[in-house]
Amino acid sequence: MFTDRLYDSSKAIWDKYLEHPFVKGIGDGSLEIDKFKFFMEQDYLYLIDYCRVFALGSVKAVTLETMTLFADLLHSTLNEEMALHLKYAEKIGISREELESTAPSSTLLAYTSYMLNKAHQGSEAEVVACVLACTWSYNEIGLALNRVEGASNHEFYGDWVQMYASDEFTELAKKMKQLMNELADDKPEREKAHLVEIFVHTSKLEYLFWEMAYQKKMWVQEESDLLNE
Repeated sequence: MFTDRLYDSSKAIWDKYLEHPFVKGIGDGSLEIDKFKFFMEQDYLYLIDYCRVFALGSVKAVTLETMTLFADLLHSTLNEEMALHLKYAEKIGISREELESTAPSSTLLAYTSYMLNKAHQGSEAEVVACVLACTWSYNEIGLALNRVEGASNHEFYGDWVQMYASDEFTELAKKMKQLMNELADDKPEREKAHLVEIFVHTSKLEYLFWEMAYQKKMWVQEESDLLNE
Protein backbone atom coordinates (compact mmCIF):
# COMPACT_ATOMS: atom_id res chain seq x y z
CA MET A 1 0.00 0.00 0.00
CA PHE A 2 1.09 3.55 -0.66
CA THR A 3 0.82 4.45 3.04
CA ASP A 4 3.47 1.80 3.76
CA ARG A 5 5.78 3.74 1.47
CA LEU A 6 4.88 6.96 3.26
CA TYR A 7 5.57 5.42 6.66
CA ASP A 8 8.91 3.99 5.53
CA SER A 9 9.92 7.38 4.13
CA SER A 10 9.42 9.06 7.51
CA LYS A 11 10.01 6.28 10.05
CA ALA A 12 13.29 7.77 11.29
CA ILE A 13 11.48 11.05 11.98
CA TRP A 14 8.46 9.40 13.61
CA ASP A 15 10.68 7.34 15.90
CA LYS A 16 12.01 10.62 17.28
CA TYR A 17 8.52 11.78 18.22
CA LEU A 18 8.21 9.26 21.04
CA GLU A 19 11.71 10.09 22.26
CA HIS A 20 11.08 13.81 22.36
CA PRO A 21 10.96 15.18 25.95
CA PHE A 22 7.67 16.97 25.28
CA VAL A 23 5.90 13.78 24.22
CA LYS A 24 7.57 11.68 26.91
CA GLY A 25 6.62 14.33 29.45
CA ILE A 26 2.96 13.98 28.54
CA GLY A 27 3.24 10.22 28.95
CA ASP A 28 4.87 10.22 32.38
CA GLY A 29 3.21 13.44 33.58
CA SER A 30 6.49 15.31 34.04
CA LEU A 31 5.93 17.96 31.36
CA GLU A 32 5.89 21.47 32.81
CA ILE A 33 2.48 23.10 32.54
CA ASP A 34 3.90 26.29 31.02
CA LYS A 35 5.32 24.30 28.10
CA PHE A 36 1.97 22.60 27.53
CA LYS A 37 0.27 25.99 27.74
CA PHE A 38 2.55 27.33 25.01
CA PHE A 39 1.80 24.26 22.94
CA MET A 40 -1.96 24.60 23.35
CA GLU A 41 -1.89 28.26 22.32
CA GLN A 42 0.08 27.52 19.17
CA ASP A 43 -1.86 24.33 18.42
CA TYR A 44 -5.12 26.27 18.64
CA LEU A 45 -3.92 28.44 15.76
CA TYR A 46 -2.69 25.37 13.92
CA LEU A 47 -6.08 23.68 14.14
CA ILE A 48 -7.78 26.70 12.60
CA ASP A 49 -5.64 26.39 9.45
CA TYR A 50 -5.91 22.60 9.63
CA CYS A 51 -9.66 23.05 9.31
CA ARG A 52 -9.15 25.30 6.31
CA VAL A 53 -7.20 22.50 4.62
CA PHE A 54 -10.08 20.07 5.25
CA ALA A 55 -12.47 22.63 3.78
CA LEU A 56 -10.29 22.81 0.67
CA GLY A 57 -10.47 19.04 0.50
CA SER A 58 -14.25 19.18 0.33
CA VAL A 59 -14.03 21.74 -2.46
CA LYS A 60 -11.56 19.66 -4.47
CA ALA A 61 -13.22 16.28 -3.81
CA VAL A 62 -14.29 14.44 -6.94
CA THR A 63 -16.80 12.13 -5.27
CA LEU A 64 -19.52 12.80 -2.74
CA GLU A 65 -18.02 10.11 -0.50
CA THR A 66 -14.68 11.92 -0.35
CA MET A 67 -16.42 15.26 0.17
CA THR A 68 -18.29 13.74 3.11
CA LEU A 69 -15.09 12.38 4.64
CA PHE A 70 -13.42 15.79 4.51
CA ALA A 71 -16.56 17.33 5.98
CA ASP A 72 -16.53 14.75 8.80
CA LEU A 73 -12.86 15.50 9.52
CA LEU A 74 -13.62 19.21 9.56
CA HIS A 75 -16.52 18.65 11.96
CA SER A 76 -14.44 16.41 14.24
CA THR A 77 -11.59 18.91 14.41
CA LEU A 78 -13.83 21.92 14.99
CA ASN A 79 -15.98 20.26 17.62
CA GLU A 80 -13.91 17.58 19.36
CA GLU A 81 -10.28 18.73 19.19
CA MET A 82 -11.26 22.36 19.67
CA ALA A 83 -13.39 21.37 22.66
CA LEU A 84 -10.37 19.65 24.21
CA HIS A 85 -8.31 22.79 23.66
CA LEU A 86 -10.90 24.99 25.30
CA LYS A 87 -11.18 22.55 28.21
CA TYR A 88 -7.44 22.64 28.83
CA ALA A 89 -7.37 26.39 28.35
CA GLU A 90 -9.93 26.73 31.12
CA LYS A 91 -7.84 24.47 33.38
CA ILE A 92 -4.72 26.54 32.77
CA GLY A 93 -6.53 29.84 33.01
CA ILE A 94 -6.30 30.90 29.37
CA SER A 95 -9.36 32.80 28.20
CA ARG A 96 -10.92 32.35 24.76
CA GLU A 97 -9.83 35.91 23.99
CA GLU A 98 -6.23 35.10 24.89
CA LEU A 99 -6.28 32.04 22.64
CA GLU A 100 -7.60 34.03 19.71
CA SER A 101 -5.07 36.81 20.22
CA THR A 102 -2.09 34.41 20.34
CA ALA A 103 0.77 35.45 18.06
CA PRO A 104 1.91 32.66 15.71
CA SER A 105 5.43 31.27 16.08
CA SER A 106 7.75 30.97 13.09
CA THR A 107 7.40 27.17 13.20
CA LEU A 108 3.62 27.40 13.14
CA LEU A 109 3.71 29.81 10.20
CA ALA A 110 6.12 27.58 8.30
CA TYR A 111 3.91 24.55 8.87
CA THR A 112 0.48 26.00 8.11
CA SER A 113 1.71 28.11 5.19
CA TYR A 114 3.22 25.01 3.62
CA MET A 115 0.03 22.97 4.07
CA LEU A 116 -2.24 25.67 2.71
CA ASN A 117 0.05 26.36 -0.23
CA LYS A 118 0.22 22.70 -1.27
CA ALA A 119 -3.52 22.22 -0.70
CA HIS A 120 -4.39 25.26 -2.83
CA GLN A 121 -2.06 24.19 -5.64
CA GLY A 122 -2.83 20.48 -5.69
CA SER A 123 -5.65 18.01 -6.03
CA GLU A 124 -7.52 16.14 -3.32
CA ALA A 125 -4.52 13.78 -3.07
CA GLU A 126 -2.21 16.64 -2.13
CA VAL A 127 -4.73 17.79 0.46
CA VAL A 128 -4.69 14.37 2.13
CA ALA A 129 -0.88 14.24 1.99
CA CYS A 130 -0.76 17.63 3.75
CA VAL A 131 -2.83 16.56 6.76
CA LEU A 132 -2.13 12.82 7.02
CA ALA A 133 1.14 13.05 8.94
CA CYS A 134 -0.51 15.04 11.72
CA THR A 135 -3.61 12.88 12.15
CA TRP A 136 -1.79 9.58 11.73
CA SER A 137 1.17 10.44 13.98
CA TYR A 138 -1.04 11.87 16.74
CA ASN A 139 -2.98 8.63 16.73
CA GLU A 140 0.27 6.63 16.90
CA ILE A 141 1.53 8.82 19.75
CA GLY A 142 -1.79 8.58 21.59
CA LEU A 143 -1.82 4.77 21.30
CA ALA A 144 1.81 4.53 22.44
CA LEU A 145 1.28 6.81 25.45
CA ASN A 146 -1.91 4.97 26.33
CA ARG A 147 0.28 1.92 26.97
CA VAL A 148 2.32 3.86 29.54
CA GLU A 149 1.11 3.00 33.01
CA GLY A 150 -1.04 5.77 34.43
CA ALA A 151 -0.79 8.04 31.36
CA SER A 152 -4.45 7.90 30.41
CA ASN A 153 -5.50 8.56 34.01
CA HIS A 154 -3.20 11.51 34.65
CA GLU A 155 -5.17 14.36 36.20
CA PHE A 156 -3.98 16.82 33.59
CA TYR A 157 -2.67 15.02 30.51
CA GLY A 158 -4.92 11.96 30.68
CA ASP A 159 -7.69 13.49 28.58
CA TRP A 160 -5.18 14.38 25.84
CA VAL A 161 -3.89 10.80 25.72
CA GLN A 162 -7.39 9.33 25.77
CA MET A 163 -8.57 11.49 22.90
CA TYR A 164 -5.80 10.62 20.47
CA ALA A 165 -5.88 6.94 21.49
CA SER A 166 -9.67 6.74 21.22
CA ASP A 167 -11.46 4.40 18.85
CA GLU A 168 -13.05 7.42 17.17
CA PHE A 169 -9.75 9.12 16.42
CA THR A 170 -8.19 5.82 15.38
CA GLU A 171 -11.03 5.35 12.91
CA LEU A 172 -10.49 8.85 11.48
CA ALA A 173 -6.79 8.11 10.96
CA LYS A 174 -7.69 4.79 9.33
CA LYS A 175 -10.12 6.48 6.94
CA MET A 176 -7.53 9.06 5.94
CA LYS A 177 -4.97 6.34 5.25
CA GLN A 178 -7.50 4.42 3.17
CA LEU A 179 -8.32 7.56 1.20
CA MET A 180 -4.63 8.24 0.60
CA ASN A 181 -4.16 4.72 -0.75
CA GLU A 182 -7.19 5.04 -3.03
CA LEU A 183 -6.16 8.43 -4.42
CA ALA A 184 -2.54 7.42 -5.01
CA ASP A 185 -3.32 4.05 -6.56
CA ASP A 186 -3.47 5.07 -10.22
CA LYS A 187 -1.09 8.02 -10.11
CA PRO A 188 2.17 7.99 -12.08
CA GLU A 189 5.42 7.70 -10.15
CA ARG A 190 6.21 11.40 -10.51
CA GLU A 191 3.01 12.35 -8.70
CA LYS A 192 3.47 9.66 -6.06
CA ALA A 193 6.97 10.98 -5.38
CA HIS A 194 5.49 14.44 -4.88
CA LEU A 195 3.02 13.08 -2.33
CA VAL A 196 5.88 11.39 -0.49
CA GLU A 197 7.78 14.69 -0.48
CA ILE A 198 4.81 16.48 1.10
CA PHE A 199 4.40 13.75 3.71
CA VAL A 200 8.08 13.80 4.66
CA HIS A 201 8.12 17.59 4.88
CA THR A 202 5.05 17.73 7.12
CA SER A 203 6.49 14.94 9.27
CA LYS A 204 9.61 17.05 9.82
CA LEU A 205 7.46 20.06 10.66
CA GLU A 206 5.57 17.94 13.19
CA TYR A 207 8.83 17.23 14.98
CA LEU A 208 9.79 20.91 14.87
CA PHE A 209 6.40 21.74 16.39
CA TRP A 210 7.12 19.52 19.40
CA GLU A 211 10.55 21.13 19.73
CA MET A 212 9.11 24.64 19.41
CA ALA A 213 6.63 23.93 22.20
CA TYR A 214 9.23 22.36 24.50
CA GLN A 215 11.61 25.27 24.06
CA LYS A 216 8.77 27.83 24.04
CA LYS A 217 10.36 29.48 21.03
CA MET A 218 8.46 32.04 19.02
CA TRP A 219 11.39 32.13 16.60
CA VAL A 220 13.89 29.44 15.78
CA GLN A 221 16.75 31.67 17.00
CA GLU A 222 15.32 34.17 19.43
CA GLU A 223 18.80 35.24 20.47
CA SER A 224 19.33 36.89 17.07
CA ASP A 225 19.77 40.65 17.38
CA LEU A 226 17.78 41.09 14.19
CA LEU A 227 14.75 39.29 15.61
CA ASN A 228 14.92 41.23 18.87
CA GLU A 229 15.04 44.67 17.25
